[in-house]
This record gives sequence, C-alpha cells and structure tokens, in this order.
Amino acid sequence: MSEAKDTLLRHLTLLRLIPEYPRYTSSQTLHEKLHDRGYKVELRTVQRDLNRLSAPFSLTNSKKGGRNEWSYTKGTPLDLRDMEPSTALALYLAESHLRTLLPQSALDLLGPQFNKARNYLDNLGQNDLAHWARRVRTHPNGKALLPAQVDSAVWRAVSSALLACRHLQVDYISRSKAEAKTLLIHPAGLVSRQSISYLIGTVDGYDDLRQFALHRIRQAECLDTPARERPDFDIDHYIRQHLNTATPIEQVELVADVSPQIAWLLGETPLSTQQSLEALEGCDWKRLRAWVPDDQETLWWLFGLGESVRVHEPQSWVLAIKGKAARLNALYAQ
Repeated sequence: MSEAKDTLLRHLTLLRLIPEYPRYTSSQTLHEKLHDRGYKVELRTVQRDLNRLSAPFSLTNSKKGGRNEWSYTKGTPLDLRDMEPSTALALYLAESHLRTLLPQSALDLLGPQFNKARNYLDNLGQNDLAHWARRVRTHPNGKALLPAQVDSAVWRAVSSALLACRHLQVDYISRSKAEAKTLLIHPAGLVSRQSISYLIGTVDGYDDLRQFALHRIRQAECLDTPARERPDFDIDHYIRQHLNTATPIEQVELVADVSPQIAWLLGETPLSTQQSLEALEGCDWKRLRAWVPDDQETLWWLFGLGESVRVHEPQSWVLAIKGKAARLNALYAQ
C-alpha cells in the first residue's frame, strides 16, 4: 500500500511539473525536479510514467535535440486543484469583460481556465452560483472596439522578456512609416488601453521611454541577454503623465454648466475627487467645478456630451470645442 501511495504521489507531482502548451519541458528536466522533491527514481521510470499518463491527461510530446519534451495538449482545461465556486464565478464573469481588453493571443492562454470555470458552473445544477452566472453580465460603458489582433508568438516573446527582464528584439511598424524596422528594446511595462495593448520600454542606445503597440510588432524574440532595468519606473505615474502624450499632463480646473441628466450622473460617479455641483439660478442646470487632467481623454469626454454641457474654463478647451463645432457645421452644410 505504501508503494502504491508513493507512486500516486509521484504521478501527481509529475503532472504538476508539466507546463501548459505552448511551453514544453524535457523528460530529463522533469526527472531532476522530481529528484529535488525527494523522489529517487530512474529516468526510465519517469519516461514510463509520462507515456502511461499521456492518454488520460492529454499530454503531448515532441523531439528536440534528441530529447523528448512534454506539454499539456493545447486547450486542455486541467488543474489538479479543486476550483472554489467563487473562483469559478469570478473567472466566468471576467471572461466577458477581458474579451474587449486583451489581445486574442492572451485570451487563448487563459482559455483553459475559462473553460474549466464554465464547465464547473454548468455542472453545479441547482446551485445558487450557477443561477447567478446565468443572470449576471459585465457590459462596457460606451462603444467598445474589438481588440487589435496580436500574433501569439509576439505575445509570448513580449511577456517572457518583460517577466524575465530580457532584451526583446522586434520588427516594428510605426504609424508614420509603412516598413518594419528592427529594434532592440529594454522592456519596462505593459499597458492594456481599451482595444490596444502597449509595451513600454526604451530602445537600446536611448534613455527615453516609448510606447510600442503590440499589434504593430511583426516579429519578436526574447533574447538571453539581460535588459537594462529602471528602478525609478512607476507604471501608474507613467500612465498619468506620459501615455500617448508628448508632454507631462497637468491638472486644470474644469468649470462648466451641465444638464440635469449629466449632473445626476456626476453626482453618483464623480469626474474627480475634487468636484462640486452648484445649482444655477433660473434653470435646472448645475455649475460643475472639478480638477481634472489636461488631456485628450477628458476633452473627448466633453465632446461626447454635446449640447448637455457648456464649458467656461479652461479657455483652451473652450476654443477647441468651438473649433470642432464650426468644422462639424461646415461639414454637414456641404
């Protein structure tokens, strides 16, 4: 009985050591890791175990450099730990939300876990969580564009280089040029913004941080050489001050009159932590005062409100809105 128990525990440990597709690991590496965990068995025993477990646990192998390398078959929703009901529900709801944020190559990597959560909830039958999963959805505010398509090999190389702090060599097409240029990048961070994901990093030989849209990377390779680290890099500060802008973003006071519907919305979901709404005499509109970033996103939000807002400050935004209104009027007058 003891020998059978040891064999079972060894098999479970071995299955936990095998990576998910598209990563592979060799029989020799698995043997060494088992040895480190106290299982003193021969390499041939490990190889027999892998062959025996391959069919029931959807394992696949390939030859590389004369060695057998092992992985779980693509899309296998295998996790040897029991999934908690609350975890399954969170994954189920996250899938619909992430579908409009992450590139398809990243969603494919999460697919096995999403499948497992969905299957788990489907099998709960009359459990309350199963009913909740059928009745709850996430829905983005505003029009969500489909994510830009990112090659799966590019995603793997970028994420590997970022996690391991390695050089990343890419063929990149900028918006202003039609041909690809080979760059050596020191990765610093990754930002998913609406339908586009950006790699933040520096080009070898330069110090300034730049943004590289993942869908414009045609080829990518994670190199073995270490990248230059930036201990001073703070991704939240970078997003606030530099993302898609050439100059640091300042805070400005927005002063505007807003319609009752917008005032109600801002009363429930404020535009900033420093915001006030005051009633205006003689009408049901309100005077909005709020400190906000002087950026394109806030200005686009104001554009979207149309006739429900009248901006007084800052003057640069007043001029921008007037100019846009004049161009729209000229366009539709044609």
